[in-house]
Amino acid sequence: MTQKTYSEVWDLDVFFKGGSGSTELRTHLDSVKEKLGSLEKTASAFEVPQSAGASKEVVNLIESLKEVALDLSQAGAVIGCFLAADTTDKKALQLQGETGSLGARFSTIGLKIRQTLAKADEDTWNGLMESDELKEFAFVLNEWREEVNLKLSEEEESLITSLSVDGYHGWGQLYDMLVGDIKIKIELDGEEKELSVGQANNLSSHENADVRKRSFEALEEAWEGKEDFFASALNHIAGFRLEVYKKRGWDSVLKEPLLRNRMSEETLDAMWGAIGVNKAPFVEYLNVKARMLGTDKMNWYDIDAPVTASTKKMSYQEGAEFILKHFGEFGPELEAFSRLAFEDSWIEAEDRPNKRPGGFCTGMPASEQSRIFMTYSGTMSNVATLAHELGHAFHSYALRPVHWMNRQYAMGVAETASTFAEMIVADAAVKAAETKDEKIALLEDKIQRSVAFFMNIHARFLFETRFYEERRNGIVSAERLNELMAEAQKEAYGDALNTVHPHFWASKLHFYITGVQFYNFPYTFGYLFSLSIYAKALEDGEGFEQKYMALLRDTAVMSVEDLAMKHLGEDITKQEFWAKGVALCIKDVEEFLELTSVKG
Repeated sequence: MTQKTYSEVWDLDVFFKGGSGSTELRTHLDSVKEKLGSLEKTASAFEVPQSAGASKEVVNLIESLKEVALDLSQAGAVIGCFLAADTTDKKALQLQGETGSLGARFSTIGLKIRQTLAKADEDTWNGLMESDELKEFAFVLNEWREEVNLKLSEEEESLITSLSVDGYHGWGQLYDMLVGDIKIKIELDGEEKELSVGQANNLSSHENADVRKRSFEALEEAWEGKEDFFASALNHIAGFRLEVYKKRGWDSVLKEPLLRNRMSEETLDAMWGAIGVNKAPFVEYLNVKARMLGTDKMNWYDIDAPVTASTKKMSYQEGAEFILKHFGEFGPELEAFSRLAFEDSWIEAEDRPNKRPGGFCTGMPASEQSRIFMTYSGTMSNVATLAHELGHAFHSYALRPVHWMNRQYAMGVAETASTFAEMIVADAAVKAAETKDEKIALLEDKIQRSVAFFMNIHARFLFETRFYEERRNGIVSAERLNELMAEAQKEAYGDALNTVHPHFWASKLHFYITGVQFYNFPYTFGYLFSLSIYAKALEDGEGFEQKYMALLRDTAVMSVEDLAMKHLGEDITKQEFWAKGVALCIKDVEEFLELTSVKG
């Protein structure tokens, strides 16, 4: 059987031929505008339901919303892909502004419908929720009603949405432009090279300590050179949010992200509490790794450093086959789906200039497809990232039988699916290691992810929480942002660091994403939640895949607390649940210390 060669460049022409200058895309956007105009008229004519008999009219509205949402999401996702693949694509940037305006119109229409619907009296509402037409949407519709009651009037919220296009969201887009404009000059292999931020970031796992240090310093210098611009963008994003929250009467900056993640603050506190009391083994791991690298304490630029000379490199083709092999050991659907993604060029992985940093998976809902973006350089960390993003895509695949209305899952459970897929590959890789050095390297790669979720993400959460508190009193300077970041990193890493990354707040895109608030704790939630699911998978063995897919299909129609109770039988508001997941990660540390003959 001839093995197919997988392209490292994604296929976007299947959606709209011709890139950002596509006439097909132009026609599609014009069609979306027409549909929006029609939907605006329908929404304006919609009146407060007076009886359960209005259920059919509500269903028709939902279907109209669905049609526009799919088309608008598809266009926005493709344009986002154009920009990610080439940050110099000015036409795509212009189109992004256009879809942002269309998205604001759509949000205003949706808000109008939700607010009108929410005015129904209690008896009418209950009748609607119990009707045959609407009972499958009851969870989401009840969320709509609760959200409307927490927000301002229709006119005020519509004004906020309209002003956010050129204000709030504009600052996030400015950040993308600033980062895309940064070029990192560094000497590699005897010659000076000009790298994008994404390419320079990949050097954090380079085997040469001098290269790691110089790339970190070059990046830090670049962030410092534009720190006032980044500080301005971050302050205005936060200021906009805080002013909106103030008008709504919300006293906590966590209110919106917790609502968005369908999570209680009790659950969030339990998760961080369990992590906080179990950090000692990870501090020990960092101290041991520092000594293995020839230093007394860990430097930031060495956190991702390889610890063995035999750190495995994999070509993109090898990485793909590695993932498919281990996905196949979990279940046939995950393997077949992922093979389709590779064969049909759903993935942009080529290592080249002008790509934005980081990785993501985005859905093309009208086509029932996804696209994955990353910069692949052959490390095991890259393989893990690829598996992670395929997990996101598989989540969307599992939801295909579900109505659009019941597919809007929160970020925390989104990260569950991705991290679960990543874990399958990482765990299987450790078990399949052929030499001691290879096993140490693969095990350490797993531990690095635990450190990222328990320490790096915690530092982001601490920083962002404290930054918002200070921002209430006025603009926070770049100098102060550096101090807040350094303090958060020292605390989150249990004082295991010799050097920190004070400009991390400028380097991390997540702080500037305006569509998602507190783009941090859901990652740690997803990681630990997926550990419990993985434990169930190992316990149940063959056949668990269908149970897993059933869990994924429920992710948008219940709170995370109810989801865990239904599918895992666990109370996640208690530290005990989270401590079990952390304990599994500590076992990795113990095995690592034993293999490196340093323990004790």
